[in-house]
Amino acid sequence: MKRQRANSPSVANETIFTSEDKVASIFQPDTLLSAQYFDNLRRKTHLEPEKRLMLAVLEDAITCYQENFVSRNGKKKRFFDEAKEWIVSPDGDWVFSFENVCEVLGLNAAYLRQGLLRWNPKFSVAPTGEPRRMVG
Repeated sequence: MKRQRANSPSVANETIFTSEDKVASIFQPDTLLSAQYFDNLRRKTHLEPEKRLMLAVLEDAITCYQENFVSRNGKKKRFFDEAKEWIVSPDGDWVFSFENVCEVLGLNAAYLRQGLLRWNPKFSVAPTGEPRRMVG
């Protein structure tokens, strides 16, 4: 990345990114794991018991979806199918529907749904921050 340093003594240690660097940063992959996001959400907000339960339901669904994404049969495939069905279901009448859970937690359901449906484990990031490759 190209960087320009300011010559002023008061900002000598600050780095100024060029507009080219700013545009390139838009296309960097999101390296935040779902577990990191939910840990961060729990720390920043004091949730009532009902909201904690809804957060746990959402976290479990996302974990089932991501961990069983490549499963083709058996119990893991069923977990993936159930999680995907819950995520894509437009039915918002049930208290614990995906739409309602996201709304109560202050999350954009459409954005989260789109991200999950586009998610691919071949391009996800391992806990070490290194890209992880899946065989297959």
